[in-house]
Amino acid sequence: MKLTNGIITIEVAGHGAELSSLVKEGREYMWSGDSMFWSRKAPILFPAVGRPYCDEIHIGGKAFTMKQHGFARDCEFEEVGEGLMRMAGEGRPDIYPYRYLLEVQYSLDGDRVEVAWTVKNLDSCDMFAQIGAHPGFILPDYDVADAVHGYVQYYDKEGRPVSPVMVSGLDGGNRVPLAEPVRISADMPVTGDSFAHDALIFEGGQVATAVLCDKQGRPVLGVGCPQAEAYGIWAPYKPGCPFVCLEPWCGICDRKGYDGDISGRDLIHCIEPGGKYTFTYSIKVY
Repeated sequence: MKLTNGIITIEVAGHGAELSSLVKEGREYMWSGDSMFWSRKAPILFPAVGRPYCDEIHIGGKAFTMKQHGFARDCEFEEVGEGLMRMAGEGRPDIYPYRYLLEVQYSLDGDRVEVAWTVKNLDSCDMFAQIGAHPGFILPDYDVADAVHGYVQYYDKEGRPVSPVMVSGLDGGNRVPLAEPVRISADMPVTGDSFAHDALIFEGGQVATAVLCDKQGRPVLGVGCPQAEAYGIWAPYKPGCPFVCLEPWCGICDRKGYDGDISGRDLIHCIEPGGKYTFTYSIKVY
C-alpha cells in the first residue's frame, strides 16, 4: 500500500502492516531492514509489548507460548480501504485464545504520518492485551567513526522538555529494578554505547514525544503519543549500527519472575465483550 499527499510518501507492507518507507523531498527516513542489524522496520507490538516472562502468558489457568512483542508483526493484513488494513482471520487461538479484530489505519496530514491501531473484542469474555509501536529511523549522516551520531530529545504531554528517569533495566528481556534510578538528559547523545545494556525504558508516562536530531542538534523527526504509558529507545548493540528506534507503548515487558494471569501483567488493558481499544501515534518529519 502506498499513500502520498505531495509532501510525504509512505509505503506499508501487507506482512505485519508494517510501515516500510517514509520519504520527504526524496529522503528516506525509515530503517532499511538490513538483517545484519535488524530485519524489521516498524513492527506492531501486539498482544504483548516486550517479553513475557519465560515467553509465556497465562489465561484461565492455562499457559500459552507468547514470544517477545507478540505475533501481529508476523501476520498477514489485507487492505480494506484507503490507508486501512485488517488482520486476515480472527487471531491465533493456538497461542492467544480470544476472538478479535485488529485494524490499522494510516493517514497523512501535512508533514505528519498519523497511525491508529484498533483492537475490537469479538469474544464473549473480557480480553486482555497490550499494544505498542517500534519504528526504526536512519541516523542522519551516519559515520561509524563519530563519537556522537545524533541526539534524542524528550518531551512530556504538554510539550515541555523532560529528563526522564529509568527505574528498571532489562535482564533477558524482562524488567528488573535498578539499584538507583538513572536520569537521562533531555537532549540525549546517541553513541555506540547508548544501548550496551539493551533498551532504555521510561515508565509512568514520563515521555510523550521523542525527537531524533542530527549531530548538530537539529530536529529530524519526532514520534509523538500522548497516551503512551511507557516509552522505549533502542538499537541493536552492534558496531556500526546506523539507526535508532523510538517506541511509544501502551504496555511493557514483564517483571522478571512474573508468572501470574495475563490480567495481572503490568500495563495490561482489559477490553470488554464488544468493546474496542485504540492506540494512536504520529511521526512528524521536520
